[in-house]
Amino acid sequence: MGKAFFIIIIAAILLPAFTFAHEVYVLDQATVDIAMATTSQNTFFAYVGNEAEFFFWAFIAFVTVLTLFFATIFGFLEKSLSPLMAQLKRFALPLIRITTGVSMLSFGLAGALYGTEIPFERLFGGLSSGMQILFVVTGLAVILGIFSRWIAVLMIALYAYTGYVYGLYVLTYTDHIGAYLALAILGSGEWSLDHYFRTARYSRALSFLRSFAPLALPGLRILFGFGIMFAAVYAKYLHSELALQVVLQYHLTDYFPFEPMFIVLGALIIEFLAGLMLVLGVAIRWTGLFLLFWLTLSLLYFQEAVWPHIILFGLGIAIFFHGYDRLSLEGVLMKKRGNEPIM
Repeated sequence: MGKAFFIIIIAAILLPAFTFAHEVYVLDQATVDIAMATTSQNTFFAYVGNEAEFFFWAFIAFVTVLTLFFATIFGFLEKSLSPLMAQLKRFALPLIRITTGVSMLSFGLAGALYGTEIPFERLFGGLSSGMQILFVVTGLAVILGIFSRWIAVLMIALYAYTGYVYGLYVLTYTDHIGAYLALAILGSGEWSLDHYFRTARYSRALSFLRSFAPLALPGLRILFGFGIMFAAVYAKYLHSELALQVVLQYHLTDYFPFEPMFIVLGALIIEFLAGLMLVLGVAIRWTGLFLLFWLTLSLLYFQEAVWPHIILFGLGIAIFFHGYDRLSLEGVLMKKRGNEPIM
């Protein structure tokens, strides 16, 4: 009975995952344009008249988080998973590098940067075809681990240029800048052609970046979480009409018997809190699993393009592998005998 109750609680808190679509990927361009031009409702007004439902779901979330917390501090998971998690840490950097390379390769093949709404034509004009080839080549180079540090620096500059063209919207993709900064600081790592052929010596001009090594993985975690928070606020609060159209067009009220805007409010809160937990460094591995779970459900339900989500999957797994760090709140507060917590 106890196990069944636990499963029901977990399922209940994960059901709102269906609302986590990236709105500009699943809506047609005409709908996006109209939604952006429409004065959006204040999402939090959906609380009025739905107080009972709001506190019920808040209670479910509280029980779930409390259950996970006690499962962690009682030590069973810590002891049983500690040897495995200690081994997984060393795979975090190679996974970040390969994920970044595959993501760059997909940009070249798709002819768009970060997502479908940022086409090469707007960024590069007549140079778009050449840039597609360049992204394929540099993506393969990063996958193989050659000149990763220099390529990462160039991608940081490109991110800044994209911000100049698209404004604050580019903050939706801070997970990418987190990956580029990690590679610029840490380089290709030991499982790479840079390490095998010792080509890292050609990056001596960037050797000063190594002094920031302790900040590389914490920075990645923080920027990954911030991107989730910003995307939630942007599409579910500042431009809530986008998320509302997703709820209406995909008939999400058939699954959740609530007002459409109340579903948007729930998605906003859950997504924002998940990002905040990563930024603060609380329940990092649990949150990583949660995000990967709803991301998979979202792709299956909304039939979104896979390539813009490669970075989310890869970095999400890398964050799970790496776990806590010296800047994570729980890593500092819950150390036991000098060892970081596992879950």
